[in-house]
Amino acid sequence: MNEHVRWHHDLVGERVAEALRRNDFDAVYCKSAAEAAEEVLRLVPENGTVGLGGSWTVKELGVVEKLKARGNIILDHGAPGLENDERVRIRRAQLTADAFLTGSNAVTMDGRLVNTDGSGNRVAAMIFGPGKVIVVAGVNKIVRDVEEAEERIRKTAAPINNKRLNLPNPCVKTGECMDCQGPTRICNVTTILHKRPKLTEMHVILVGEELGF
Repeated sequence: MNEHVRWHHDLVGERVAEALRRNDFDAVYCKSAAEAAEEVLRLVPENGTVGLGGSWTVKELGVVEKLKARGNIILDHGAPGLENDERVRIRRAQLTADAFLTGSNAVTMDGRLVNTDGSGNRVAAMIFGPGKVIVVAGVNKIVRDVEEAEERIRKTAAPINNKRLNLPNPCVKTGECMDCQGPTRICNVTTILHKRPKLTEMHVILVGEELGF
């Protein structure tokens, strides 16, 4: 990575981590995905159950395979070959997992987490239920404020995730949210975590690389 880009990533990442800590999140900045993966392994209880929020960022870390190898039970509703009722069962089980591992659609400069879901299971687990919530976000997720966070979701995160999920929503043709009304819409629930939810142990790992969508 170019040294000047690295300087900027580090400067902004550390600033946002500090803002998150002021909002009572346990936040750290890691320079690389490899360093972030080690932090995740440190935070997840050994042999505990781990719910996955369907995050491409987490997939890019390569940490799930390491968790499985050391004995963690992975609750992944996106695993291939599952029937719909089994996916729902796993989503519910994630709410009481020992740890819930996910990404974030956007993180604001003043330390807020903004996320949009289709079913709401991911944002529900981020707010209350699991023993520990671990959020990983690359520097590409950092935005100025909530307004810019919602714009990022409409113009970047939602269209790319619709394409990834092979859904027939209009944003896969236009490249931006069209506020569709069909049954396959995935932008139904938006949450803003202004502060750490009172009863949730929440860790945020910012990474000095572009990860996820």
